[in-house]
Formats: sequence, structure tokens, C-alpha cells
Amino acid sequence: MTARATPSSIIQRRGLMLVLSSPSGAGKSTIARNLLESVPGLSLSVSVTTRARRPSEIAGRHYHFISVREFERMRDSDSLLEWAEVHGNFYGTPREPVEVAMAEGRDMLFDIDWQGARQLQEKMAADVVSIFVLPPTMTELQSRLHRRAEDTEEVIATRLANSRSEIEHWREYDYVLINDDLDIAFDTVQCIVKAERVRRDRRHGLFDFVRGLLEETPKL
Repeated sequence: MTARATPSSIIQRRGLMLVLSSPSGAGKSTIARNLLESVPGLSLSVSVTTRARRPSEIAGRHYHFISVREFERMRDSDSLLEWAEVHGNFYGTPREPVEVAMAEGRDMLFDIDWQGARQLQEKMAADVVSIFVLPPTMTELQSRLHRRAEDTEEVIATRLANSRSEIEHWREYDYVLINDDLDIAFDTVQCIVKAERVRRDRRHGLFDFVRGLLEETPKL
């Protein structure tokens, strides 16, 4: 039996750009992965980066791994919506797939830092929903980086040193949550997505729906 479409499900809307940021190790990547597995209609914006691929990463799924020369070509031709240099490597968001998704009403998830989030907010503010994830303590943040076992001690030290300046930008986000319990943090983000999807200014199809509603004459 085919489920009947409800008026809410057929009303056209513009897609949203869900931005997750945090210092390394605070849990945003885990939350992002759970969202992609659990929330229908949400896809990951795959960034380009010049850093080396980690053992657990798959090219094209987690990042597009490119050379510095290719990154500079994309940046200089305005093919990136945002870009940043983080820990000595470049990251950026390709423009075309994002603009297509927004126009088609598809939602995209961005796992990016505060520099990228700021640029997206400057260019596409009406489409951006930004969330900053904080660790419960700096000690726990350090422990998570070690448990991840994907970076050298030198890289971990660099990430910890930069985390404090990254946390300073928490005020620039729409929502801020403390990830002391992953299940609670994940549920909170899901609630944010549900609410943002039904915002009036994002659902342009409401104009036609309400017009038709007011023109309808119920049969007595």
C-alpha cells in the first residue's frame, strides 16, 4: 500500500545548509555521520582538501583530496563557496553542487570550521543553519583525540593548541550544544533540523498552498 502524501510533505521549499563546527575531537563528525544515516533527505557536502587522506577515509565520500595547485585554481576561479587554511592544509566547498541542491529543495550537511561557516553565512545567510559543538572539558577533548588514534602526537598537540581560539567563535552560531552525551547531542540536532525545515521563509510553496486553501469552498 502506497502512503498518501500529506500537504506538508508536498509543499515546495528551498533546501537548507546545516553547518556543524567544533574543535577537533568534540564530536561533530560522529554527529554528522549519525545524521546522514538517520535523517532522510540530507546529504553531505563533500569538501576538497589538500591534506593527506587518513586511513579510515574514502576519497569522494569524506573529502575530495586534491593538490595545492588544483585548490588554488578553484579558489581563484570563484568555484569555491568558502575556503580556509586549517593546521597547514586547505579546505573548501565546491560552489556548483550546493547551489543546485538548494534550488531543488535538498538539504546539505557541512562539516567545516568557523572560518568556512562565516563565509557561508556571508554569502548565503538565509540558507544557513549553524551549530557549534563544544566538548564538556578540555581534558576530555584531549582524551578523545588520543582515542581516535589517527594523528601523530605532534598533530594532536597542534589541534589542542588551536582548539581554544576555535572555541572563541561559538557566539557566531545559531545553536550551541555541549557534547557530554552523544545520544542527547544527536537528538538535539535532529530536533533543530525538523524545526528549521518548516520555517515559513524557507517554504516558498506555502504561498500557493494558502492561496488554494482560501479559495476552497467546502461542500455543505
